[in-house]
Amino acid sequence: MERWRLITTWGADPSFNMGLDEALLESHESPPTFRFYSWKPDTLSLGYFQKIADVPGLEKAGAVVRRITGGGAIHHVKELTFSIAASLDHPLYRGPVGESYARVHGALIDALRAAGVEGSLRGGSALESDVEGTGMCFHKSTPLDIAWGGRKGIGSAQRRKAGRVLHHGSIKLGSSPLEGAIATLEGHGAKLGVVELAALVRSAFERAFELEFAASVPDAVERTEARRLGTRYLDPAFVRRR
Repeated sequence: MERWRLITTWGADPSFNMGLDEALLESHESPPTFRFYSWKPDTLSLGYFQKIADVPGLEKAGAVVRRITGGGAIHHVKELTFSIAASLDHPLYRGPVGESYARVHGALIDALRAAGVEGSLRGGSALESDVEGTGMCFHKSTPLDIAWGGRKGIGSAQRRKAGRVLHHGSIKLGSSPLEGAIATLEGHGAKLGVVELAALVRSAFERAFELEFAASVPDAVERTEARRLGTRYLDPAFVRRR
């Protein structure tokens, strides 16, 4: 079985969350790393290419950052956030980009099923949660997005750089005023916290890809880089750069 690192950080500062993910993306010497985390305060993360004016209502969030991954804005509250950092030549990411999303999402669908929620790829059908003009990730869907109850409930985005991949994902336990009527676990009777949901996701990935996770922490270089890179995410000029 392949051995991956597993890093868990609950209630972390937004700048630390983004700085550490970027450090893991750039950590060429490390094995594949899976990370579970949550945010304090609640945070709105803008997609790398978004214009801040395209996200009305962002002042309702406790903090605002800009991700290094693309896609729409996500309100990080009542959710489990995860990231995967690995080499581009890892089997999980070989081939077309869409196939890598499908592999990751297949394992997530198995985790949802273990939670009592029947999710599936959206496919060719439009969703009730698709809303124009909000700039929010969960209001815009693609055929590879995961939905249940006719609405989107998991958002994903990737950044590929210098032979490495960072895959961000957000699984909604509940909604917020910025996201409204989207798919959530709470809305389908799954009363789980982030720790319980993380355990189901971990088990699903172990089964799907024959992995063995080893609990770990960022090494000294990654911690130093996370602190250095994290300061950029606090810079208003970086947040408003588009």
